[in-house]
Amino acid sequence: MSEKMLSAGKGALFLTALSAISQVLGFFYRVILSRLVGAEVMGLYQLVMPVCSVIMSLTAVGLTSAVSNLTSQHLALGNRKAADQTISACLKLFVLLLLPVGTVVILGSDAISVHLLGDARTQLGLILLIPCVALTGVENFHKHFFYGSGVVRPPAIVELLEQFVRTFAVIAMLLLFLPQYPERVVGLIVAGMVLCEVFSSCTLVILYRRRRGPLTGRGEDPRVRTRRIFSIALPVGLNSLLGNLLGAANSALIPQKLVQGGVDRSAAVSQFGVVCGMTMPMLSLPIVFLGALNLVLTPRLARACALGRPGDARQLVSQAISAVSLLTLPCMALMVVVGPDLGRAMFHQEGVGDYLLPLACVMAMSCGVSVLASSLNGLGRQRTVAAISLLGGVVQLGFTLALVPLPGVGMAGYVAGAVVSTALELGLCLWQVVRATGLRVRPFQWLAAPGLAAALAGLVGNLLFQVLKDGGLSPIPAGVGTLAFALVLYLAALQAQGIRVRDVLRLDW
Repeated sequence: MSEKMLSAGKGALFLTALSAISQVLGFFYRVILSRLVGAEVMGLYQLVMPVCSVIMSLTAVGLTSAVSNLTSQHLALGNRKAADQTISACLKLFVLLLLPVGTVVILGSDAISVHLLGDARTQLGLILLIPCVALTGVENFHKHFFYGSGVVRPPAIVELLEQFVRTFAVIAMLLLFLPQYPERVVGLIVAGMVLCEVFSSCTLVILYRRRRGPLTGRGEDPRVRTRRIFSIALPVGLNSLLGNLLGAANSALIPQKLVQGGVDRSAAVSQFGVVCGMTMPMLSLPIVFLGALNLVLTPRLARACALGRPGDARQLVSQAISAVSLLTLPCMALMVVVGPDLGRAMFHQEGVGDYLLPLACVMAMSCGVSVLASSLNGLGRQRTVAAISLLGGVVQLGFTLALVPLPGVGMAGYVAGAVVSTALELGLCLWQVVRATGLRVRPFQWLAAPGLAAALAGLVGNLLFQVLKDGGLSPIPAGVGTLAFALVLYLAALQAQGIRVRDVLRLDW
């Protein structure tokens, strides 16, 4: 059973397939949403969502990581009773944490919206976040129990259905009640999210109860269990909290600093909404594999460590880095080519194509950071991840404070900070993974070969795209033809450099 649970490829492949459908659906959901509510409301929505991330960090993120990590270890050793005790204990701790935090947010929503977020129109959305977080926490605990136990199909399918429910609920509420004031529109969006979380949390709880099975094993002493939960939850939660606090502060400060630089308040919120609510989600559209990869990588590394198999851990990490580079770099290169036309066609906003090249670099580096951080979490180095993430957040916030208010700089200052902070995090995470595992760095396989192939595909694709458009094709068929040709060219360039895609993406890693 341990041998089977150490194989992540088939689970990652299944999750990637469903994630692709979910990502496409989520992207079109965001396109419809942006057309219905406009860039300014999207900016207000982007101000509210970091608060949701902060609340989740305070209450659920660390405990969720503990469920995934400890469940993997207990089941690898055949102790199902201890795994069940872990999720029960984490649920109780989540409720104890959410009650005071939710009370503070609801009672202080007016002050938070005005003084911290800088816009009173976010108050209703803040209040409705609390039931949304409560349901999301319950959902995530049971979802990560499944992933930690190596059962990927039930939570993955529920997550896909969740996208359909969210899309239908939010769009239906907007169509029924629009037009409204911006504050009520944000509230309608969050209310639709609450309805979606009701579905997903209830479904996963029912599936968990049905598939739990006999509680074999001796269980675990309550004091030992509590100590092990907190040893994982505290550093992971603190890392997430500090990172999300910095992210929330950064999000709240960007419109304010733009206003200081002479931009109108409405235009400042709109610029923020275009970059963070449209451009970045568009760039994340091709990265459908990353969440699936991280979900299966962390528990597999935890199992490898629990079974005393460092060689398997090194192989898993190396294969994951190679896969991320191989898949991410061409996606970002081609998004730079077709992104401006895609953004105008989808969002009806000219500014979606601004800063596309540096933001594509940020997205590519972020994927590397994500998989390296997941590797460190699986190896038990949660504090290291926390420190690196905190440093990156501080650097990003410093750029926002120093550059965004400057006339003529504006959002370019935020983008520059994203490039520098993400590059710093990537280098530090790689260094720590090498130290923790003894992993041999492979610059050619990880970066040079896919990077050169992606650059060639992007440059040739850009030329072909312009030729096809000048020849009279509309952007969509021209883009499809360009992507198909560039993909073939990318694979040929990899083959010419001796990189066998099938070996990198094989299912037995």
